[in-house]
Amino acid sequence: MSRAIHYSVIIPMYNEEAVIEETYRRLKKVMSSTGEPYELLFVNDGSVDRSAQMIRDYARWDESVKLIDFARNFGHQIAITAGMDYAAGRAVVIIDADLQDPPELIIDMIAKWKEGYEVVYARRTRRSRETRFKRWSASLFYRVLRASTDTDIPVDTGDFRLIDRKVCDEMKRLPEKNRFVRGLVSWVGFRQTAIEYERDERLAGETKYPLKRMLKLSLDGITSFSYKPLKIAGYVGVILSIVGFIYMVSVIGSAIFTDSTMKGWASIVSIMLMFNGFILIMLGILGEYVGRIYDETKSRPLYIVRDVYQMETTSRQGHLTGRIAQHD
Repeated sequence: MSRAIHYSVIIPMYNEEAVIEETYRRLKKVMSSTGEPYELLFVNDGSVDRSAQMIRDYARWDESVKLIDFARNFGHQIAITAGMDYAAGRAVVIIDADLQDPPELIIDMIAKWKEGYEVVYARRTRRSRETRFKRWSASLFYRVLRASTDTDIPVDTGDFRLIDRKVCDEMKRLPEKNRFVRGLVSWVGFRQTAIEYERDERLAGETKYPLKRMLKLSLDGITSFSYKPLKIAGYVGVILSIVGFIYMVSVIGSAIFTDSTMKGWASIVSIMLMFNGFILIMLGILGEYVGRIYDETKSRPLYIVRDVYQMETTSRQGHLTGRIAQHD
């Protein structure tokens, strides 16, 4: 009978054929150096290249390699969630397959975990060869998110982190559909600390987070942990109403107490356009929250697994649907 697993490494992947070989090699080297039992849990998020087949090939002779193969693409945050649902380790590490986050840092995370910390996250001090817009927008997002929520979400951090078994079990109890994993980890609490590092550029392939997906992730983060956008919209509405009332009083006063006719249709139209624009913006903010409420009420599973390889096929937290085939 195999020994109890100490470390589970979750690696979500989507069309990462170009980097999988090097990712596996570096992770294997790092985790073998611990001298303790571990598993490399690859989550195939609907890849259309050879990513899943490559992992199956490694698993034929390496019992530490395991695969969760989604029925389609469900998204990066959902892939991480599935990995946590299946992870068996006393400590769980989340790392992307693109090698922008160095696997060698896992050793430092394990050392902090053994000191008693239950969450060890990696904070970026520098981003190699990323555009000025990407650096600026990422910095702005983290600071806006931190200012708009009561949850202390660390700035300049991604999903690269180590979490204790207790934290992983608590995460499995959270049923949100539009997930922001790094925020949820902060929300559950426990003792947390940071390790700083310089983020590398992608080894190969293309980013899986273009502007559209980054915007969705940003909206998921803000709407999941804050309702201040709704309050801000209300405050702005009050201010604009006061300004409009003052302007109306000024127009009436000029008509009653002076002989001059108040001119300014252009300014009136401009004010109307400003008010109408604000109303539409507020409706858009409300729509984001209402849409997420609608997603929660549908009660669909977070993901559907087409196949698993070299692991038990136990349904976790009611997320799975349909028949899951197991291969020996």
